[in-house]
Amino acid sequence: MRMRYGFRPNIVPELPLTASGDQDHFIIMRKILLNWLGVMDGTYVKVYRGFGHAHRMQIYGHVLSTHTIRKPYRKSSILRNIRMLLGLFFVKPVARRQVQLKWGKQLVTTTTETDGFFRLEWSSESSVPAGEHKVLITCACEKAGFIQNEGIVVVPHITQLAMISDIDDTFLVSYSATRLRRLITLFRHNARTRKAFADVATHYQLLRFAQTHDNNPNPFFYVSSSEWNLYDYLEEFLNARQIPTGILLLNQLKSWRQLLKTGKTHHQGKFARIVRIMEAFPEQTFILLGDNSQQDPAIYASVAVHFPGRIHAVYIRLVVDKNEALTRAILQPVIDAGTPCCLFRESKTAILHSEDIGLISNVE
Repeated sequence: MRMRYGFRPNIVPELPLTASGDQDHFIIMRKILLNWLGVMDGTYVKVYRGFGHAHRMQIYGHVLSTHTIRKPYRKSSILRNIRMLLGLFFVKPVARRQVQLKWGKQLVTTTTETDGFFRLEWSSESSVPAGEHKVLITCACEKAGFIQNEGIVVVPHITQLAMISDIDDTFLVSYSATRLRRLITLFRHNARTRKAFADVATHYQLLRFAQTHDNNPNPFFYVSSSEWNLYDYLEEFLNARQIPTGILLLNQLKSWRQLLKTGKTHHQGKFARIVRIMEAFPEQTFILLGDNSQQDPAIYASVAVHFPGRIHAVYIRLVVDKNEALTRAILQPVIDAGTPCCLFRESKTAILHSEDIGLISNVE
């Protein structure tokens, strides 16, 4: 998570084992490797942006015994990018570790799962105003008592629209339908040099202020099959391409041995994550944005059935031509039910559609 408000997280260094001979050599080589990868040893609480509504709050994170400290290079090379990516996937989760936060007089506690993941959920005793609210996450640590890191819980205004967007091939050019091309793209570029589709930042910025004003921007939720390993990478990309910052809900951590399978996690959990968001904001309507390279059309159609009347519009980027007929067939019941759907190849088309349905003002 990006450091804010001058807060610096506690990091508890891993103490080297007392060893000699081959063990000493192994420890030294490991330290050299971690340094080359930009990875720091030491128990660390990684906190992701959380969200809430009036009373119900939730925030996520991981407890790790290694974490990446290297930032993406401004200039891209395959060797540098491979090193950076390996660092993101060179993680060691800490299981069954107690994590807690204080919210007023409330103490919220949970335990990390086998992959180090934790979710803190609580009902606030008083209504929480819209805005960003800081929380301090504390983790029990065997070697130093406890470690801490700061997080943010975002509470949108109740009257606002909300956006749920996929990432890969929706706004980030990824070639998800072709594994080899996806991996080549991943290795040839870093977060600062990856490409976004033309005009997608303009569309998302317009949606950010659709039917609201500058002081109350609409919230964005980015729900993706990409792994939590890529959280900082994706935030860096959003900032570099001036796409609205939002709440990222990603998939289970992978190790460096699984790097070649990145983005290929099953998509069943994506529907559940979208349902969790929409149940957290029962008064709001949502705009769904995705693409037809994988399962977005089917997932979004199911969401529209599950939450009738709460989907303001659906936008699907057509990146796989052979899937176009199936995509249209899947979304036809959604259209018949009265929900506007836009299938597009260029974001300019999506912007015009948003104007036509009165979602945004004419940008000419």
